[in-house]
Parts: sequence; structure tokens; C-alpha cells
Amino acid sequence: MGLADIPAGLVLCRASGWNQLEADWLEFLGSGCGGGWVAERDGKVVGTVAYRRYGTEFTWLSMMLVHPDWRRLGIGAALMETACSALEGDACIRLDATPLGAPLYVRFGFQDECRLVRARVLPGPRGPEGWHALPGRVRPLTRDDFEAVFAMDRREFGADRSSLLVSFYERAPELAWVIGDGEELRGYCFGRPGCLYRQVGPVMAEDTAAARSLVLSCLNVRGEGLVIDAPLHEASWVKWLETIGFTVERTFVRMYRGRLDQRVGGREFAIAGPEFG
Repeated sequence: MGLADIPAGLVLCRASGWNQLEADWLEFLGSGCGGGWVAERDGKVVGTVAYRRYGTEFTWLSMMLVHPDWRRLGIGAALMETACSALEGDACIRLDATPLGAPLYVRFGFQDECRLVRARVLPGPRGPEGWHALPGRVRPLTRDDFEAVFAMDRREFGADRSSLLVSFYERAPELAWVIGDGEELRGYCFGRPGCLYRQVGPVMAEDTAAARSLVLSCLNVRGEGLVIDAPLHEASWVKWLETIGFTVERTFVRMYRGRLDQRVGGREFAIAGPEFG
């Protein structure tokens, strides 16, 4: 897959009801640390799969798309076989799978890591009275915060993804926040625009209170609805999201193949999205 195939990839996104924009595809095809493959029938792109390496720690596999008119013909399996063969030398491959897609990945040696849920909130009035108030000690993230934020992210995520976070910051600075007392960083969040909604994540925080403050800050931003993809390591976190207007739409599962040195931790309250981990 090359840059010239991005319009075809976007057609598949729209046909499948996915949220990605051109900038998301560029994170795989234009970042220098990823790539992808397309499946063609009669000269037309009918399927894609992409990957992005996070150093030598692990590789993220995503954008597994097959046009609805061409599903159940083995195209997804052929794309997976191509990707897994090309990435055979990588220490670990990870991905986020829907319940329908998980059986395919099991066939290629992937196993469960953790469960996640997607929660969405629509624009407009919602939630308990007073939730619009900006929490104390939360402030907009600036480039001066990058060093501390990237250091914490490397510890919690398990690899360096600073270039991806810079991309998120440039695309949606209004969804980038930090919380802390003085110079002590307690948490941060990023977000990005999409075709259907804005995605909030990652959200990393020392505790639930800090994570709540970061999410509430994002909810103060006017615009389209928001989506959060949250690991299910703390049931009370999802219940709290529901109290402020979020609705759980679906579940999915994080899977891996190979040597996994670090799993999703308790300080990760929202992932960057199934595309990026």
C-alpha cells in the first residue's frame, strides 16, 4: 500500500462506517515506521491492512478492512497471512479486535490480552448539573510539557510513540490537557478529529480522580460527539463515564502474538484508539 492508495482506503472506511481521516492513514504510510498492503479484485482495492512499529518493543496491526461486497471470500485471511509473514521477525504484534474479527486472529496465533469498551457521548446538554466547570489544576497541554508527557507515556505504554502524540496535538490541541501540582505530572490526555466523531485518547493518569478531570476538560470543548475506548481494568471508570452522558456502544478485545513484555496498565484510562493502541 502506498500514499496513492489512501483515497481507496478512505472509501473502505466510509463503506464500513469507520472514523478515520487521511491523516490517520498517513501515520502508517507516511511516518517512516509503518506500511500496509491492499487486496485488489479487477483492478479495484477491496481490502487493506496496515501496521506501525513502536520501536523494537512491538508492532501495531490495524486497518483490517474488506469492502462489504467482498467479505467472506477469504480476502481478510489473505491480508493477515501477508502481514504476519512480513512481520514474522518482529518481537510482538498487537491489535484490537471486534468480537466478529477475533476468530480470524486466533487462527494466526493471536491470544487475548485484555477487554475494552467503546463509549460515546453526543453533543449537547447532558450529565449532572455543574459538570461543565473546568476542574482545578487542569490546564491546556503545551509543547513545554512534551518531555514530561513523553517520559510518562513511554513508562505506561511500553514504547516510544512521541511522534504519534505530536501528530494528535497538532490536529486537536483543544483536546490535549495535563494535570499536576507544580512540576509533578499526574496525567495527560490527547485527542483527534474524525469523520464521525472526535476520539479522546490516550488518557493516562495516576488515579481515577485525575482521569476524570482530564475527560471533563475534553467535554468542555464544543463540537461533535466524543468517543473513548477504555480498558476494562476498573468497572467504576466505565460506570462514571455513563453518569456524565456516555453510552457504551460495543466491546472489543486486545490481542497479541509473540513476546509481550508489558500489558495495559492501571494508569491507562483510554487508549489512543484501535488503530494505534
